[in-house]
Amino acid sequence: MNAPLTHSLDARYYTDPAIFENEMNGLLSRTWQFAGHVSQISNIGDYFAFDIAGQNLFCIRGRDNVIRTFYNVCQHRAHEMVSGSGNTRVVVCPYHQWTYELTGGLRAGPNIKNVPGFDREKICLTEVRSEDFHGFIFVNLNDDAAPMDDWYPGVRKEIASYVPQIDTLAPLEWVECPERCNWKVSVENYSECYHCPTNHPTFAEGVIKPETYDIQPDDKGGYVLRHTTECQSLDKMTYPIDLDANEHAGDYQSWFLWPMFSFQCYPGNVLNTYHWRAVDVDNCAVWRGWYTEGGVDSDVIRGLAVQDRQTTVEEDIVLVESVHRGLKSKGYRPGPLVLDPGCGVMSEHSIKKLQEWMREAVDG
Repeated sequence: MNAPLTHSLDARYYTDPAIFENEMNGLLSRTWQFAGHVSQISNIGDYFAFDIAGQNLFCIRGRDNVIRTFYNVCQHRAHEMVSGSGNTRVVVCPYHQWTYELTGGLRAGPNIKNVPGFDREKICLTEVRSEDFHGFIFVNLNDDAAPMDDWYPGVRKEIASYVPQIDTLAPLEWVECPERCNWKVSVENYSECYHCPTNHPTFAEGVIKPETYDIQPDDKGGYVLRHTTECQSLDKMTYPIDLDANEHAGDYQSWFLWPMFSFQCYPGNVLNTYHWRAVDVDNCAVWRGWYTEGGVDSDVIRGLAVQDRQTTVEEDIVLVESVHRGLKSKGYRPGPLVLDPGCGVMSEHSIKKLQEWMREAVDG
């Protein structure tokens, strides 16, 4: 007897503003989200501001060299503390000049000494959980969240194997790619290669071998999808690689970390990343990152970034924006997923797992 078919999610999961608000206040506030790279705050007092789940935050390096993340709001009258990036000896609120140590504790404020009962020791910027994951800073607005190694079992060690130089890397460039679609449409598109052979000829013919492509959910119950494949034959590769450099020089591996980040190792141990930001129910931004040792310029990596932006990224934008428009069609009836028991590139078993996480986040 055949198993019942698994159908894709109803359109409302992507188009309903109430579901989007639910995600912003729930899922995206209690999961690990990418903030930035340690190279952005390499010196004591360096900081940068950013947004996660509708909240403005900033990361800063303390005098003890610890990187901390705080909500970007003064505890006095709620003015934002910093903007953009920079360096400071102390954090000073522009509104009334309340001054905080790099550890977040209140240091001073005009006339506070004359306020009866005022105890500055009890006032501190509100800190947010953060982790350094091979130089990539992730934050979680949920103080009780499990650590990243519990969420993504084994990934830290695996990435170090595929990208041995990862701890010396720094961003060469980040490219922002606005997409007129719900963030889940974009994440789903990234999380299957069923569409690759017909839609991404450069990637499928000049980087990887589609017939070897597979995507598997974590077998330990973690929130990670692993993409694996082999590189194309050297005469077809669109950039040079040294297959003798190490054991994974000829491999492609990607680790998608639910809900909005992916590490990718291209053949030749080239690290690149995707990170998503939800803008509203109909829009998201996807950032493509490319990295070199120390952030030193590289013609090969620059060329790869241009190739990727002009081919795979542009091709995907057309696809996801069409899907989002289609989800608003009154004629759409969610069809069955293609679940090949043998898995492989022409199967959507990874989408089945991804949509389970999506449904769980919304419906509990």
